[in-house]
Amino acid sequence: MSAVPRIEAVNDFVIKFANVNGSGSASANELFAKAILRMGVPVSPRNIFPSNIQGLPTWYEVRVTERGHLGRRGGTDMMVAMNPQTWDADVAELEPGGYLFYDSTRPLPPSKFRDDIRVIGMPLTEICNAVYHDPRQRQLFKNIVYVGALAILLGIEPEVVEKLFGEQYKGKEKLLASNVQALHLGCDFARENLLEPVGLQVRRADRVGDRIFVDGNSAVALGCVYGGATVAAWYPITPSSSVAEAFQKYCAKFRVDPSTGQNRFAIVQAEDEIASIGMVVGAGWNGARAFTATSGPGVSLMTEFIGLAYFAEIPVTLVNVQRGGPSTGMPTRTQQADILSCAYASHGDTKHVLLFPEDPHECFEHAAAALDLADRLQTPVFLMTDLDIGMNQRLCAPFAWDDGRDYDRGKVMTAEELEAGRDFGRYKDVDGDGIPWRTLPGTHPSKGSFFTRGTTRDAYARYSERGPDYIYNVERLLKKFATAATLVPQPVLRPAARKTGLGVIYFGSTSPSMHEALDELEQRGIHLDALRLRAFPFPDSVVQFLAEHPRVFVVEQNRDAQMRSLLVNELDADPARLVRVLHFDGTPITARFIVDAISSATRLQETA
Repeated sequence: MSAVPRIEAVNDFVIKFANVNGSGSASANELFAKAILRMGVPVSPRNIFPSNIQGLPTWYEVRVTERGHLGRRGGTDMMVAMNPQTWDADVAELEPGGYLFYDSTRPLPPSKFRDDIRVIGMPLTEICNAVYHDPRQRQLFKNIVYVGALAILLGIEPEVVEKLFGEQYKGKEKLLASNVQALHLGCDFARENLLEPVGLQVRRADRVGDRIFVDGNSAVALGCVYGGATVAAWYPITPSSSVAEAFQKYCAKFRVDPSTGQNRFAIVQAEDEIASIGMVVGAGWNGARAFTATSGPGVSLMTEFIGLAYFAEIPVTLVNVQRGGPSTGMPTRTQQADILSCAYASHGDTKHVLLFPEDPHECFEHAAAALDLADRLQTPVFLMTDLDIGMNQRLCAPFAWDDGRDYDRGKVMTAEELEAGRDFGRYKDVDGDGIPWRTLPGTHPSKGSFFTRGTTRDAYARYSERGPDYIYNVERLLKKFATAATLVPQPVLRPAARKTGLGVIYFGSTSPSMHEALDELEQRGIHLDALRLRAFPFPDSVVQFLAEHPRVFVVEQNRDAQMRSLLVNELDADPARLVRVLHFDGTPITARFIVDAISSATRLQETA
C-alpha cells in the first residue's frame, strides 16, 4: 500500500490512454469522453497520434473539467496503459497518488511499478480470448471491455454508453449487440473483482449548457459553406485534409440544387499544392469565392502563386492547419510556427492578412470572415488554425448565422457604371483606402477589361517598368494593408483585477490554457492584463497595449518567438520589453507551463 495519499477528485481529473496506433482504440476512447459529456460534465479530449499507419504509440488524453477549463492542464491522474513499448514513460508520467490501469494477463515484475501510485490490474486479453475467436475482434473489443470497467470504477453510467452505441450503430443491430456485450463484460468484471474504490469520480452535473462538441476542421468547412465558398482545390496533407473532406460533405447537403440535382460547387483534389493554389487563384479572379486547405509544407510550395495573387490583387482564402516543422517535421503534432512564413509569403515585399481563431466557434466565424475580407481587400487571406484546434473535438458556443447577412464582395464595378462612363483604373486608388475597383470577367462587352499580370504596371493595368509606377503600386498596397487593420477581427482584452504594469499577449489555440493560467497567476498574486490577438495586421489597440505596459509576455507555440518578431518588426516595439514564453515540443501548451514560465520570469525580475 502506497504511503502517498491517493488522488481524490470529482469531475476534475486527467485520464490518459496509451495505446498502439491501428488497434481501434480511438473510437473507444472517444466514446469514453462523450459518455462523460452526456452526463453534463465538460471534457476536453486530445488525440496524440503518430504519422504512420499503425504500430507506433498513440495517446488519447481526456481532461474532465466541471469548472470548464478546456486547455491541457499538464500531468496525468490515471493512466490506462495498453502499450508495452511506452510502459516506462507512461508510468513515469503519473502524478503521485495517481492510478495505473493495465492488462494484467501477463504478470509484470514489481520494478515495473511505482510505490506512490495505485495499480489496477485486469486480465483484458484473457477475458477477450475466452469470449472471441477472431483475432481482430479480440483486439477491437478489448478496448470496449476496458471502457466498461472504467465506467464502473469512475461512476460513469453504463446506460449512457449504451445509448451512444445505439446512436452509432443505428440500423446495424449485429454490431450494436456485440459492442454492448463487450461493454458488459468489462462492467461485470469490475463489479465482481475490482473492489478497491477509485478516488476519481464522475457525477452528473449540468455544466455543458447549449455548447456543441466539434472539431475545428469541420467548423472551418461549414464556415466556408455559409461564407459563400463554391470552389475548393486542395492536395491531401495532415492535419488539414479533413477540412476539404468536411466541405465536400456539407456541400452535398447544402449546395445541390433541389430541383435539378446539379452541384452548385466545385471541389478538386489537385495533383499537388502548386496546382491547387493555381486553381483557387483562377477561380478568385473569375469571381468565385474559393479556398484551399493545407499546412506549412503546402504553403511553402504555394508561395509564388500567393505572391501573384497579392500583386495582381486577386481574392484567395488559405486555411493553414499548422503542424510541427520545418520540412516534413512532425505531421501529427501541433505548433504555431507558420506565422512569419505566411505573413510574408512569397518573394519581394509582401504582407498578408492572418486570422487567429481560438476555438471551433471562431473557426466557423473566421472562415466566413476570411472570404469576405479576401473579396473586400482583393488579396490572399490566411486562416491560421493548427492541429490542436483542427483535429480535436472541443466544447464551444453554438454556431450562429444571420440569414439576412450579405456577402461583402468589395469594390466590383457593374456594367451599368461602366456604361455610364465611370473611369476604370484597375489598380487606381480613388477612395484613399488603397483598395482599387475591379471588374469580373464578362461584366461588359467592351468596357472594364484589363490585362492581369504578375509584372509591374501602371494604375490602368498597362505594362510599365517605370520606377514611379512601381512605387505607386507597392505603396498603395501598404495603404490597403493599413485599411485591413480596421477590418479584421479586433483583439480581445481581459483586464487584470487590479492595476498592473504587466501584460501578456497570446493567440489561437493557446487561449484555453491561457485563461486557466491567468486565474492561477492571479491566485498567486501575479496580475496581468491579457490581450488575445485575433488578426494581423495589428490594429491600433495593440500599439496602445504595448505602450501601457512596460513588460509584456508573448506566449506562443514555436521556437523562434515568431509573433514577438512580428510585433517588433511591424510596430517597432522595444524587444527588451517583450518576454518570450515559448512551447514547441509538439504537444498543446498547458496551463502549468504558462504559470511556471511567467512566475519564474516575474521572480527573476523582482530579485534583479
